[in-house]
Amino acid sequence: MNPRGHTLQLQFYATTSYPCSYLPERMARSQVAVPSELIDARTYSQLVLHGFRRSGQFVYRPHCDHCQACVPVRIPVAEFEPNRTQRRTQKHHGNLKTRLLGLEYSEAHFQLYQRYQLVRHAGGGMDQDNREQYENFILKSNVASFLAEFREEGQVRMVSLIDQLDDGLSSVYTFYDPDIVGASFGVFNILWQIGLAKQLGLPYLYLGYWIEECRKMAYKTRYHPIEGLINGEWQPLKLQPE
Repeated sequence: MNPRGHTLQLQFYATTSYPCSYLPERMARSQVAVPSELIDARTYSQLVLHGFRRSGQFVYRPHCDHCQACVPVRIPVAEFEPNRTQRRTQKHHGNLKTRLLGLEYSEAHFQLYQRYQLVRHAGGGMDQDNREQYENFILKSNVASFLAEFREEGQVRMVSLIDQLDDGLSSVYTFYDPDIVGASFGVFNILWQIGLAKQLGLPYLYLGYWIEECRKMAYKTRYHPIEGLINGEWQPLKLQPE
């Protein structure tokens, strides 16, 4: 109930246009679900099924006027089999020690996040994030969220923010040590999350959006099989051989 005694209901609104982060020279819009305090774990699970995603407490999905390039994707974990390269990566990083943590601030995590942004995303805006911006992005959530911390020789090498849904896990954001030569932390992380979903008896790992024309999203389709939300229906993606 709000202060006037009226029942609050979830509403959706479209943002104004803004430059697309993935496809140069295109404009984008988002559909946003509000108010955020009504979006609990069960409601968010339903929203994810309809293509929504979250950034901090901001729950949205693409809502562009003349573009449908963003495709929500998920991996049916029971059917997944790693390929030779992925198995090699699992073995290479097999000495990483993992802890599951709540959304609590860690100075070591924040410093790793800053290094990752400076090296991997210099000039993208997030490389200037201060502690408050980091906390709003990583540590603020109204849904069932947790951190997975990966250490090697006592040093934090990688941190993942993960949401638990009714039917799976949602991989929200991962940052890792950008200075380790020969590492494939991102690949290992997805394989680890697939394994965790299996352990929890959850059928899917949601990987956010895939854009065929965006090279930095190509990695998502290297995990087979993979499904996409197309025309309102989850179905296997038909991909061209690499």
